[in-house]
Amino acid sequence: MSRSSLAQKSIATLILVAFLGIYSCKQGPKDSAEENTTEEVAVEATKPDIKLSLAQWSIHKMIFEEGVDPYTFAEKANEWGFEGLEYVSALYYEELQAADFSEEAMNNWVEKSKAESEKYGLTNLLIMVDGQGDIAVTDEAERTKAVENHYKWVDAAAALGCHSIRVNLNGSMDPEVWMPASVAGLTQLATYAKDKNINIIVENHGGPSSNAQLLAEVMEKVGMDNCGTLPDFGNFCIKRAEGDYYSSECVEEYDKYKGVKELMPYAKGVSAKSYNFDENGNETVIDFERIMDTVVASGYEGFVGVEYEGSELSEEEGILATKALLEKVLE
Repeated sequence: MSRSSLAQKSIATLILVAFLGIYSCKQGPKDSAEENTTEEVAVEATKPDIKLSLAQWSIHKMIFEEGVDPYTFAEKANEWGFEGLEYVSALYYEELQAADFSEEAMNNWVEKSKAESEKYGLTNLLIMVDGQGDIAVTDEAERTKAVENHYKWVDAAAALGCHSIRVNLNGSMDPEVWMPASVAGLTQLATYAKDKNINIIVENHGGPSSNAQLLAEVMEKVGMDNCGTLPDFGNFCIKRAEGDYYSSECVEEYDKYKGVKELMPYAKGVSAKSYNFDENGNETVIDFERIMDTVVASGYEGFVGVEYEGSELSEEEGILATKALLEKVLE
């Protein structure tokens, strides 16, 4: 081979190597970008579709002790970055009881609340109804009256654009008589609510209802699509020193992590109860990461409500601390 032929072959080889090098460099970042995009899509696909709402009970001290107008609920929730509202009936009872819960008074409550929610672009989710009678009492006449007392709140929820009212299953402390009474009361109320597209949901909220296994059994026995649960991260006390529902010292508690898992199959909402926080922003009583893993693993999508009930922080500080913790856990 001549020197010139060898030189030409060498030059051709160099050109080929250079081309391959440039091609490889161009392809490398592209492949990496494609891999990153694929990973981002996979993460987005598995991230649960969960939004945050505010339970109005979180500001009950502001209302009862500081004279804050309960109708500023939507304004405050919007200011703190929430998307949904969970009303508490008892925070309006001074006004409503004075009018004997008349149709006019109830309609006025709906109109004012709806106007505020629309003003701030928030979603009305549910009304937590208290003090309207015990719908799990054994006496049929008393139970029927209590159930019928809840009808006006079903109507209000429908007019407000909510999906549910939350009720309590107060009655006997004896599970054997509490369960059939609960099933009867819920069935009657859910039957009334069905045509109005309203769910009747039960929170673990004292007495036998805080025993998640029993409450899940009640749900199975009722067997209606519009009857479900509102799992609360707290409220799992099943026995108090004085035998009451809410006041005296708790002497026996149901396993909250087991309880939430048992209630999630029937959940139409979730209540993220919080009390106090450590220096890292973690709840000191409830492992939020563990309990939210259970919520997400159940396939639940929708709103999770912040309900701060602590005493060390102000209500606003506690609300924001709970919200921040949920956002961190969900990420």
